[in-house]
Amino acid sequence: MTRLAVRHNAVNLAQGFPDFAAPAELKEAAARAVADDFNQYAITWGAKPLRDAIAAKYERHYAMEFDPEREITVVCGATEGMIASLLATTDPDDEVVMFEPFYENYGPDADLCSARRRYVTLHPPDWCFDPAELRAAFGPRTKAIIVNSPNNPTGKVFTREELEQIAALCQEFDTLCITDEIYEHILYDGAVHVPMITLPGMRDRTILVNSMSKTYSVTGWRVGWVIASPELTGSIRKVHDFLTVGAAAPLQQAGAVALSLPDSYYASLALHYASRRDLLMNALAEAGLASYRPAGAYYVMSGTAGTGFSDDVLLTRYLIETMGVAVVPGSSFYSRSELGRGLIRFCFCKKYETLQLAGRLLIEGFRDRRSS
Repeated sequence: MTRLAVRHNAVNLAQGFPDFAAPAELKEAAARAVADDFNQYAITWGAKPLRDAIAAKYERHYAMEFDPEREITVVCGATEGMIASLLATTDPDDEVVMFEPFYENYGPDADLCSARRRYVTLHPPDWCFDPAELRAAFGPRTKAIIVNSPNNPTGKVFTREELEQIAALCQEFDTLCITDEIYEHILYDGAVHVPMITLPGMRDRTILVNSMSKTYSVTGWRVGWVIASPELTGSIRKVHDFLTVGAAAPLQQAGAVALSLPDSYYASLALHYASRRDLLMNALAEAGLASYRPAGAYYVMSGTAGTGFSDDVLLTRYLIETMGVAVVPGSSFYSRSELGRGLIRFCFCKKYETLQLAGRLLIEGFRDRRSS
């Protein structure tokens, strides 16, 4: 979608990267680290200042103590954290449960491990799962379940009650829970992020994956982390070492600065994203698109009904080529394309003027289409 957006000079509301600047103190810290010659390999599982900062962050925000020497691994973004965790813990023909719609990497990650995918549907408008369907997905070969909250692409934030249902099944079936928590601080309307690892019985069977990318607007830095019990961490570190050796050394030093930012930074982050969400959703409503209000992350799922298109891929091409706005077809988030054919995803981690321009293009474009 990004390549098509560039080809047609379209406003890119497809790929989830900000078009605004990262915090100045992060950029200054990265430049300072390069000038101070942090340019060679860091310890493969992460520079000590960053691991210490990660541990301090979780103690401050969640009252959880993690040993930076035995339980925290710095990786090249959450993307590597997820595949390293799966490669370290699954065997061929193990089963991995995932909710759909799902972030596109999870399926191929399971395939790379020769694991079998088991799907549980999140149902709109609240993107809830059926507890009976979830239980039916678990069995004797279930090795792990992937939970992404706040969720890409739906914006769902799993409630404590929902997480407790998942946790109970993990304990009953001796299953790991791998959590992608990259949007943990992007929350709206009073939604609360509850890390699975904080729930009773889940401390030693949760693998927590996170990254600097979304919270600090540095998706290109590729600095993330994995938190797990010492036994799991030992395996994850071995896989990580042979996948990438280590994340960029100067950016790890800057990461330690990022994680020490005050609580006011996170409050401001959520407030600004809420304003962006509302700006985009108002424009979508005026354009005649029915959308689902996200409780977290920075995406909006919209229905294709009323657009004149019954196919999400054809609609996305039309939006790019004719209206000049790039989005993602909903079918890319499902195991079978027909399940997402009536959905498209918008991303709003953009400047206000970018969203305003996209809104005008959509409103005018659909108005012209309906009047022609």
